[in-house]
Amino acid sequence: MPSLEVKRKLSTVHLGLGSNLGNREENLIQALALLSQQVTLEELSSVYETEPVGYEGQALFLNAVCRISTDLNPWELLHLAKTIESEMGRMPSFPNSPRPIDIDILFYDGQIVKAQNLTIPHPRLVERAFVLVPLAEIAPELIHPELGKTAAQLANEVQGRSGVRKWKLGGFDVLAIRRRAL
Repeated sequence: MPSLEVKRKLSTVHLGLGSNLGNREENLIQALALLSQQVTLEELSSVYETEPVGYEGQALFLNAVCRISTDLNPWELLHLAKTIESEMGRMPSFPNSPRPIDIDILFYDGQIVKAQNLTIPHPRLVERAFVLVPLAEIAPELIHPELGKTAAQLANEVQGRSGVRKWKLGGFDVLAIRRRAL
């Protein structure tokens, strides 16, 4: 009897991750492992240590960007990201507050989404060197669907690049993170 299972299209998504509470490196690895249980981790930037933005009286962040493939739609992916943040101890707080983990959807298959609880591309992406520098490392030719500029162009134009320093060259071992997710 033929299978009635419908395969959903895989989408290419770029996520930004950041942590500045607790063991920042372990938080990034744990978040990536948890994500890898539901999506395929394809590529990961180097890890960068960055100055906090918006609320400066806090510890430095570790930030990275990853490319994933997923059959989750944007809202399902947002729900997954928020669930992981909550499971890892992120509490509701004020904007730009310290956090054990932050997972943002930066780009989703070139789509433009403008909804009350979800905006893609990420609305503050072009102002954030801590996102654009690692994004340009793994996807320099990725084009912002609204601005028509590449990630490399946006990274070269953004203010605050001096506050973004490579912390761990090459990021983490993607295969080790995938194994940890099993």
